[in-house]
Amino acid sequence: MSQRPAPSPLLLFLLMIPGVSSADWGVSYSPSHICALKDSSVIMNCTYTYPTGHQIMKVFWTKGDVKEDGEYPDLSEDPEYSQRLQYLGDKQQICTIRLSHVTLEDSRMYYFRFITYNPDGKWIGHSGVTLTVTDLQVKSPERVTEGDSVRLTCRSSCTLTYRATFIWYRNSQPLTAGIFENQLILGKVNREDTGRYRCGVDGHSYRSAAVQLNIRYPPENPVISISPSGEIKKGDSVTLICSSDSNPPAEIRWFKGGTFVGSGRIFNISKISSDDSGEYKCRSTYEHGEKYSDAVTLNIMHPPRDISVLINGSGEIVSGDSVTLICSSDSNPPAEISWFKENESSAVGSGQSFSALQSGRFYCQAHNQHGSQRSDAVTVTVHHGAGRNVIVIAATSGGLFIIIIIIIIILFIM
Repeated sequence: MSQRPAPSPLLLFLLMIPGVSSADWGVSYSPSHICALKDSSVIMNCTYTYPTGHQIMKVFWTKGDVKEDGEYPDLSEDPEYSQRLQYLGDKQQICTIRLSHVTLEDSRMYYFRFITYNPDGKWIGHSGVTLTVTDLQVKSPERVTEGDSVRLTCRSSCTLTYRATFIWYRNSQPLTAGIFENQLILGKVNREDTGRYRCGVDGHSYRSAAVQLNIRYPPENPVISISPSGEIKKGDSVTLICSSDSNPPAEIRWFKGGTFVGSGRIFNISKISSDDSGEYKCRSTYEHGEKYSDAVTLNIMHPPRDISVLINGSGEIVSGDSVTLICSSDSNPPAEISWFKENESSAVGSGQSFSALQSGRFYCQAHNQHGSQRSDAVTVTVHHGAGRNVIVIAATSGGLFIIIIIIIIILFIM
């Protein structure tokens, strides 16, 4: 109901004139309560009446706060409203306005005020229009696991005055399925449904703040990748990466054989050596269990090392027999073996073993694409004594060991 001001003596005089009453003064709002979306435009429909014989001097809308001079402030003169307020009425009976780009701070009561040229002919529609401006918020479950059905709700602080068609976005891409009024229903979600969700109203640019929907899912069998992927040489730096997609991320631990060697998704080995060769696995541990990767083998390439010559043979050696020498070395890939007689440039044999048929100093040389190394020389001496006595002596040039094999064969004792 519109309220009239306290009657002045002139107004009382007018009321005594036939055909003039307080019912001739009034302001009507439709609707009287408006719920509007933030950043939208609002139409406040309004009509007003006044007695015949009055002429309108000024019309305006106000927030109702009275100034020091007793008059109401005009919203069109308020810097916060002047650029957004458009009067759509006239000076006869229409007082409708449009307020654009409404903000949450615009939520309040608004009133229409008109003034006639008669000093006592002023009126304000005290019933006013209640404007509530709302934003949008997405309500989502706190915990979602792969396979769950999920319901997201687009909420506002009041029920929008106009019928709203809600729209939904995932990572800024519009969604078309599963929308029921202000809800988005996702059936049996999977990890691809993870994303930032927003809601809005069709025909309006405003969007809600984004809500991150995290879909929890267990890890699949982890997989190891090696960098660099090619041949690994002694001294290289090698990185093992364990890929185990899960949400939340699984705890990663590394094992060489059955021995724990590190943790974290990335395992680095700097200046790798042959001691680092072996099988590696990673294990992803999740709240509901754990899974192991397949094993990967680090095969460290290196040149020959620890090369030595062994003498194979025991028992009787007679003139014309041979002495077998064996070359031992550690290399990866396996080395090619060549045999040399000291002070001779050409190889006298190849392969891991060599049969020495004569006296001399012999050594082996091991070679692969990463380098080569030679052994110490071994001395082989065959002595022919009287009767068919044969003495074979083999020794390393370093004197590390002496093997003396004395075979005395007495065919005849005279």
